Amino acid sequence: MRTFIAINLDPEIKKALSLLIEELDKGHKNIKWVRHKGMHLTFKFLGEIGREKVPEVENVLKMISKKNDSFSMKFKGTGSFPSGTKNPRVLWVGIEEEETLTALQAQLEGELEKLGFPRERRKFHAHLTLGRVKSLFNIKETLSLLEKYRDRDFGELKVGKISFIQSTLKPTGAEYSILSEFELK
Repeated sequence: MRTFIAINLDPEIKKALSLLIEELDKGHKNIKWVRHKGMHLTFKFLGEIGREKVPEVENVLKMISKKNDSFSMKFKGTGSFPSGTKNPRVLWVGIEEEETLTALQAQLEGELEKLGFPRERRKFHAHLTLGRVKSLFNIKETLSLLEKYRDRDFGELKVGKISFIQSTLKPTGAEYSILSEFELK
């Protein structure tokens, strides 16, 4: 099963970000936009794991959730990866309160590494993916609009739990199902 660890978003944040995607989407097929129901903040992509690993991952999430308080994070600003380039691969909304997120993500990395999951090589940069660029054809207008929102607030989320999610790839796109959730203290 293909899995990852994430924070799910509340309906208000999803609505605000869906409206942004609607404005950015110019009907071209060169960007694969994130669907409303699939919006989440990924902490750690685990990839394919066997069912026997599920309880081990859940034990780690249970332990970490008991050590960490709930917190708020703000969705603010837009950008792309790689940053500062006219050839982006990912369009995103930024997240403030990176200190708490970064600490939580570092704990996850450390504990999951003990279970055999390799550490992420890239530095964690808290963001929510809006779309993945498949082709640069006709993307200039979308990038101009994205720049227009680089300082805009898109809402605040009270984070109270971490989700362990299964991703099933289908021709219509990934479908997500929650395997388990863990309340922060």
